[in-house]
Amino acid sequence: MLRLFTALTLPLDVAETLKRRQSGLPGARWRPLDALHVTLAFYGETDERRADDLASELTRVTGGPFEIALNGVGCFGDDHRSHTLWAGVETPNERLSVLAGRCKAAGERAGIAMEARTYKPHVTLAYLKTQTNPDRLGAWVSGHNLLHSPPIRIDRFGLYSSVLTDSGSHYELEREYLL
Repeated sequence: MLRLFTALTLPLDVAETLKRRQSGLPGARWRPLDALHVTLAFYGETDERRADDLASELTRVTGGPFEIALNGVGCFGDDHRSHTLWAGVETPNERLSVLAGRCKAAGERAGIAMEARTYKPHVTLAYLKTQTNPDRLGAWVSGHNLLHSPPIRIDRFGLYSSVLTDSGSHYELEREYLL
């Protein structure tokens, strides 16, 4: 079984700028430089036949190059606890939403049951441990919320595999698709 997702890779200069912000928050498990990306669609555990079907379906995804920009930071969480720290993608971005929708549709055509959650484009910066102090988290978000990247040209996306390890997920680019 393969754990798969499609994503946009960030240019090295943008990823390095994000990496420099990854400090000053005890309880944060900061994502490594090579794990900073914008997820388009998450396919989950997939057998090899469906993975091959997905790779084929993704060749049909078109749209042409476009630009995105990162803007602000925030947290995802449930009622009482934040669990993920992120950098946002400036919205609305219709071209990005269409691309994510096409990647999701490719998964459905390949026979993969897709999650029904609303697409919220972001770059995961850290996963937060339960003991992360909410006041420190709020201060970190306030201190970094003016994040704004220059325009990032998007002319391709990748199909990635993910292997879960004790130290976090390891991602491998399986295929790249030009827009």
